[in-house]
Amino acid sequence: MSSFAASNTCFLTSPKTTTNPKSLPLKSTLFESSPSSFLRFSPSSSFTGAGLVHVATERKDVASFAQTLAVRELEGSVTKAQGFRFAIVVARFNEFVTRRLMEGALDTFKKYSVEEDIDVIWVPGCFELGVVAQRLGKSGKYHAIVCIGAVIRGDTSHYDAVVNSASSGVLSSGLNSGVPCIFGVLTCDDMDQAINRAGGKAGNKGAEAALVAIEMASLFEHHLKL
Repeated sequence: MSSFAASNTCFLTSPKTTTNPKSLPLKSTLFESSPSSFLRFSPSSSFTGAGLVHVATERKDVASFAQTLAVRELEGSVTKAQGFRFAIVVARFNEFVTRRLMEGALDTFKKYSVEEDIDVIWVPGCFELGVVAQRLGKSGKYHAIVCIGAVIRGDTSHYDAVVNSASSGVLSSGLNSGVPCIFGVLTCDDMDQAINRAGGKAGNKGAEAALVAIEMASLFEHHLKL
């Protein structure tokens, strides 16, 4: 059976013109009753080597198509938040901004029917977010943890040290505890940028972090539960 491969697409000609059936990975019995057949593989952007296999056979100008699913897509839901328990870890430094972010997160949880099962934990600054989030995650009490803070650039390199430590700390807390820890820390050049992202014209990043927490909690609970 002759074959042509290009752009991840393989076309199989009629068995009547076959010269070497062993050259194809498919059994020829799949195409014995069909005068002409083709197979197309559509690659998936999510997983390497996965995709959709489309098989079509044509008989007397009438085509029939069968689609075999080779990919299963999983995602969390933001409409099924009941029963989830969340924690919000808030840095007290730049409290004028972080309190607004926390309030945005609480408002979002309330909109999605999460009101009573939320604990708010205050820490001195963004540097301490990671270690507290990890301890909360390992406690087994929470489905997701939101880490909120605001770092504003100053005249020294202290800004870079805190930002790098906060981001790596939140990431490590999620990896080490197995509980989603959401990065809700603002890293701004000035106070105006921070205010705009704490309920101003750029929205409220605390509210966005809460929405991510709900989705990740749903994903872990309904699809990735060990």
